[in-house]
Amino acid sequence: MHERRFHHSQAHRLDAPERLVWLPPADVVRALDIHAGQTIADIGAGTGYFALPLARAVGPHGAVYAIDAQAQMLDLLRGRLSGPALHNVRFVHAEADATGLPDSTCDLVFLANIWHEFDDRALVLEEAHRILKADGRIAILDWRPDVEREAGPPIEHRLSAASAAMELEEAGFKDVTTATTGKYSWLVQGSRLP
Repeated sequence: MHERRFHHSQAHRLDAPERLVWLPPADVVRALDIHAGQTIADIGAGTGYFALPLARAVGPHGAVYAIDAQAQMLDLLRGRLSGPALHNVRFVHAEADATGLPDSTCDLVFLANIWHEFDDRALVLEEAHRILKADGRIAILDWRPDVEREAGPPIEHRLSAASAAMELEEAGFKDVTTATTGKYSWLVQGSRLP
């Protein structure tokens, strides 16, 4: 997992203005069909590129667990919340396969641009299943392997949407859908089986 992990020293790239053009967070949030009051685990939250729009989408009665294995990333996100802070963001320093969240906590588990980093994706899916409510959903956003890269990991590290969908189905998720979003990404979603 660690050899492909995006390092916190490169965090400035996560908030580069051009990223808003090729991966608009509003488009992703819209595709996730978020509702006010929901609880979301943003695993691999980084500097909050998605955590902050998700927190606005769930509103003051919802919550976003910003989970990251790198404490430095969470510190950067905390810094972005100073001033008119969003009070529904909770910080969790943990690995994707051991979040420490209670069972059946989340309506949605969201993993953005980190699926290709995991050595044991089955363990990550077990953890997602554990922390999801009975009617919860999972959404995985990652880099397409079929487009030349201006950004993102090397092509040889990228995985296909079809392989992610198959892994979700093998882990017991149902109603799995795939879509492309932005210029370089795919989005795979599925529902938890009780």
